[in-house]
Amino acid sequence: MKKKFLFIIVIIFVFACSSDTPHLATISGEKVSKARYEAYLKYKRIPAADAKKREKAFSQYLNRTALAMMIEKEELLDQELLAAELDELKKEMLIGRYFEAYLNHAVSDQAVQNYYTMHPEEFETKKVHVAHILFRTNKQMGDAQRQAVLTTAHEAFSKLRIGAEFSDVAEDYSEDRVSGKKGGDLGWLGAGSIGDLFSEKMFSLKEGDVSEPFETPFGYHILKVLDEPRTVKQSFESVRGKIRYKLRENAKAKERERLMARAEIVREG
Repeated sequence: MKKKFLFIIVIIFVFACSSDTPHLATISGEKVSKARYEAYLKYKRIPAADAKKREKAFSQYLNRTALAMMIEKEELLDQELLAAELDELKKEMLIGRYFEAYLNHAVSDQAVQNYYTMHPEEFETKKVHVAHILFRTNKQMGDAQRQAVLTTAHEAFSKLRIGAEFSDVAEDYSEDRVSGKKGGDLGWLGAGSIGDLFSEKMFSLKEGDVSEPFETPFGYHILKVLDEPRTVKQSFESVRGKIRYKLRENAKAKERERLMARAEIVREG
């Protein structure tokens, strides 16, 4: 007949009038820390004024603690593996929560505002209002095909030189159908929006100037500057999140470096 084992878990409650009592109960002779239990209530966000919830939580806490203590005495689980998992979980929580608390203190709303004020150049972009006419090319085209496209581009450019309206030529010729329907208007573009050569051209022209056909990876373009360059500054609201992220990353790296500098790591194996 199989033997039956009965584990008797003895839980003794300590009813204390003094707030200085260091423990609230014992389980099989082991004390249940009052400070740890208070931390548990805080973790569970159970308010001090809710006596009913606190009493229920106390019973659950004691029962789960007792169960865990009894399981620890069994040999079914790999205790070393379990300890390693708990250790890594503790490290993850410790590191994550420390840096969250540290960064909330280190990077304030005022710090974000100050960075925006002190580094205006990071949030200013020089933009030009331009229009273009696009004649598409691709890598599969042979020399003859590319030359035919360039010839068409020069044909359109010739019409512009003799007085044709840019918007009309763009609507007739441009293979960028979206901008073509708007007379070639691309809106206000900053450096690098389409490509280096495109940017170079648009910043070198004056208002009303039209470029000769030039090539980018998209094809041949004829470019017109509709309005001269303007410096556009991003609003604080639009970049606040980006600044906060940058400051937090920098602060985290510095604090990590400071903490690691205090550690003495000696490898012995």
